[in-house]
Amino acid sequence: MKEKVISVTPETVVSQTLDMKKKGYRLVTLSCVELDADTLDILYHFDKDLDLMHLRLTAPKNKAVPSISSVYFASFLVENEIQDQFGIRFEGLVLDYDRTLYLEEEVRDAPCCRIAVSEEEKNKGE
Repeated sequence: MKEKVISVTPETVVSQTLDMKKKGYRLVTLSCVELDADTLDILYHFDKDLDLMHLRLTAPKNKAVPSISSVYFASFLVENEIQDQFGIRFEGLVLDYDRTLYLEEEVRDAPCCRIAVSEEEKNKGE
């Protein structure tokens, strides 16, 4: 099994995704990781005959990124999940839950990004 990572920009992510589809790649999923307080990496994972290909989009949290759901419809679910958990917006989602995919209040009010622990809590265990 081999893997390849291609860096993309908000301007090229949809066209690169369309190219992957034309080459016969299936979308496996997306994943997201916080790089710092203002920036995320969104990884798009594809597979064709055990050949894994990944697109990496580094994006600021405060700016919407294009949805790939017009190319791979099923991506709308994980894009909505990333919106709920990381607070970034996907522009052009074919089905946008508007940050209500998870109805639990603790998910909406405290995305998976940063959880602060007070100094008092840190020192409690000492």
